[in-house]
Amino acid sequence: MSNSARNSTKHVKLFIPGPTEVRPEILDAQTEWMVGHRMPECIDLIGQIRPKLAQVFFTDAPILISASSGTGFWEGAVRNCVSRKVLNCVNGAFSDRWREVTEANGKANEVLEVEWGQPVLPEQVAERLATGEFDAVTVVHNETSTGVTSPIQEIAQAVRQLPNGDDIIIMVDSVSGLSGAELRTDAWGLDVVLTASQKAFALPPGLAFCSVSPRAMAKARTVANRGYYFDFITMEKYLVKNQTPATPAVSLLFALNRQLDDMLAEGMENRFARHLAMRDATIAWAKSQGFTLFPAPGYESPTMTCVNNNLGLEVSALNAYLRSQGMALSNGYGSRLKNKTFRIAHMGDLQMADIAALFAGINQYLAQTPPAASF
Repeated sequence: MSNSARNSTKHVKLFIPGPTEVRPEILDAQTEWMVGHRMPECIDLIGQIRPKLAQVFFTDAPILISASSGTGFWEGAVRNCVSRKVLNCVNGAFSDRWREVTEANGKANEVLEVEWGQPVLPEQVAERLATGEFDAVTVVHNETSTGVTSPIQEIAQAVRQLPNGDDIIIMVDSVSGLSGAELRTDAWGLDVVLTASQKAFALPPGLAFCSVSPRAMAKARTVANRGYYFDFITMEKYLVKNQTPATPAVSLLFALNRQLDDMLAEGMENRFARHLAMRDATIAWAKSQGFTLFPAPGYESPTMTCVNNNLGLEVSALNAYLRSQGMALSNGYGSRLKNKTFRIAHMGDLQMADIAALFAGINQYLAQTPPAASF
């Protein structure tokens, strides 16, 4: 889209948990001349991207690239890495959907059900895995429906300490976490870590990334019926040639390459700190207005805050007002949390000034329309 075409549409700044706000220069990076995905130009592009992605994932393992949402790699993970039984850890809508994907692919599973708003804890996982009947576990790092971050490093440590811990494939969804919330794939001993472009990467939707440890890749080689589109073995075979098996979203690869340069120029430690600072500011603002938080204390997400609507706001009316001011936040997710919570994303390339402007807008609405009642 040209600058003139983009400027002809009123911009609504996104404070929703995805797709997230994308800077104009990243949008513009998509307008490079198209190249064929087997041409040297695209092979060189992927060759530039791979070492940068590795720095963001903190891994030496291969990072598979797919033209899909992160959901695709849910399916890829369970198809490639489960031969006996998987433990699905569920503490929100998206972790439950990974459970659904597991069952839809005919994999034997059990569910570790945790109250929404609470994290998955290491001792809970270790207790369930201690039977020795599981060869994999799925857990969501940053549950987008509830704003809860689970202690992935400690969970992985607990798994590895089990008698058969080294044989269990630890599979992590960090779709709304990775590159905003700290996650260190290799140092934490994680086997499969998946994410997508439209969250903390601050890119348009359409790309997904998945790191696969040597342990997970070796396991995949023993598993039959891995599927076609997300067969890790085939994907790795192409990746070493800086290619993908199927046609990738080439325009998005140009944008990704530019965004990775900017992310690494900021520095990952600085990026984590910026997200935490925005998280803390959001929590402070919410409490100052009399709101409470949905997540358990100490497990609040660095990338998005789930606020209890304990003041009885009409969230749709609030959002209508914010849209008139060129901003949008998100209602609670699904029938369980809609109108009972609202969510403020502070991820990607948003800065403290951006969220300060959002708070000012909400405060203006509250001054004009005082909350009617408490829930």
